[in-house]
Amino acid sequence: MKAAIFVKPGQMELTDAPMPTIEKPTDAIIRIVRACVCGSDLWWYRGISKRESGSFVGHEAIGVVEEVGSEVTHIKAGDFVIAPFTHGCGHCAACKAGFDGNCMNMESGGNGGYQGEYLRFTNADWALVKVPGSVSDYSDSTLNSLLTLADVMATGYHAAASAEVKEGDSVVVMGDGAVGLCGVLSAHLRGAGRIIAMSRHEDRQQLAQAFGATDLVAERGDEAVQQVMDLTQGAGADAVLECVGTDQSVETAVQVARAGAIVGRVGVPQKEEMNTNNLFWRNTGLRGGIAAVTTYDKSVLLDAVLQGKIEPGKVFTKQFTLDQIQQAYEAMDQRTAIKSLLLVSDK
Repeated sequence: MKAAIFVKPGQMELTDAPMPTIEKPTDAIIRIVRACVCGSDLWWYRGISKRESGSFVGHEAIGVVEEVGSEVTHIKAGDFVIAPFTHGCGHCAACKAGFDGNCMNMESGGNGGYQGEYLRFTNADWALVKVPGSVSDYSDSTLNSLLTLADVMATGYHAAASAEVKEGDSVVVMGDGAVGLCGVLSAHLRGAGRIIAMSRHEDRQQLAQAFGATDLVAERGDEAVQQVMDLTQGAGADAVLECVGTDQSVETAVQVARAGAIVGRVGVPQKEEMNTNNLFWRNTGLRGGIAAVTTYDKSVLLDAVLQGKIEPGKVFTKQFTLDQIQQAYEAMDQRTAIKSLLLVSDK
């Protein structure tokens, strides 16, 4: 089969790889239909974090089940599924509490990456999200939206859920990447009354507004804080979604939160330490982490997509075939695409 691999910072390649096989009774083999590039993939692509040369890549996909292990009873060959990156087992304490992103029985993602033609998916019986019907029943736009449910839309929703966004709230969303934009969409889905998107790029501002943003703030640092305070009559936001992970983003998120608000943090920390003193003096809460993808998909997000309530697939602004993997990463790296879509196989 064909699969994408990381060669070195700035260089991706497509290679011939062995077909994955069932290794455990809880496995499934999936034929990938669509995959994508994540903003977190850029960390090792840019050399910010280390990755082994020759390793398989990717963690977001939709596809069709080819084969299942003997202990997989809820999913069968031929099912159209969303393949979350979280691989929750469904029965450990973390999964039962609704945090399958912290599953205590999580295993490596099969052949190591989703940016390929086939994937061995672990903990398949519970973690896979079955989509009604077949791939050919859905439009391209719906397929794209279903693909976001493998990670980016669920991660944006995790920020909103962690911040406890509720009807009528004022919400600030830090970050205008695909996760931040899905955070805007999630706040809107949960009924926020005012959504302030921190964005300085016109194409992303337009999509933020299409997703429900009522206000845009392009400034950074102290100027951004002042803008939010002006918009909220000096009180600060009822909830803040931190979808970047940098020091400046986290610091600003804390500063724009009203007293007693919660910052929902899903931006992967880019620094090991954080000064929590400012949280104390404002009674500000800080929650978040790895999204509970399967939990959110099954309880909220799959129905929201199928019923047309949300269309998160709009974050894909460029599409590529698998043999254009280098161009797909370059588009993300150079910010010419908000998120790169990979068309792996036909419907």
